[in-house]
Amino acid sequence: MRKNFGAKPLSYPQPVLIIAAYDENGIPNAMNAAWGGISEMNEISMCLSEGHKTVKNILKRKAFTVSMADAAHVIACDYVGIVSGNHVEDKFTKAGFHATKSSFVDAPLIDELAVALECRLKDYNPETCILRGEIVNVSVDERALNEHGQVDPAKVAPICFDPFNNTYLKIGEKVGNAFADGKLLK
Repeated sequence: MRKNFGAKPLSYPQPVLIIAAYDENGIPNAMNAAWGGISEMNEISMCLSEGHKTVKNILKRKAFTVSMADAAHVIACDYVGIVSGNHVEDKFTKAGFHATKSSFVDAPLIDELAVALECRLKDYNPETCILRGEIVNVSVDERALNEHGQVDPAKVAPICFDPFNNTYLKIGEKVGNAFADGKLLK
């Protein structure tokens, strides 16, 4: 037996993306979004309404970063999602975030979050709220790498949004090998 929840945006996993951009004065701002993902080899697409200060900043500066929220910074990551930069001055700093300017785009990297996509704005559709960015670089802080220089998911400790229960879940347990385990059925 199944329980019906209706036509709602309920799925697993929903990434917790922290989108950051500079405003016209070079002050970083960030927001939390779960409706986004890779849409082409070098493209990310997200559903972001144009009223967000971060979206306004992206449209002005034509660049942004997308960091993966992590378990160690869940409070700060949630904060930038529940407080508007339109109403709270410098919420980035209040969240406890520190910025380093990307070497690839005119946007801030969030020092506390280890994994980031550095993007140039491709386009934005205010009717659908779809924002698309060209991924120019992916950067990972060395603290999240293993001794072989590979990303260690346990060190990143990314989180996802659980829309059924309004909670955040930590990702990290390996359950299989991509492009390999299915060969057992061939």
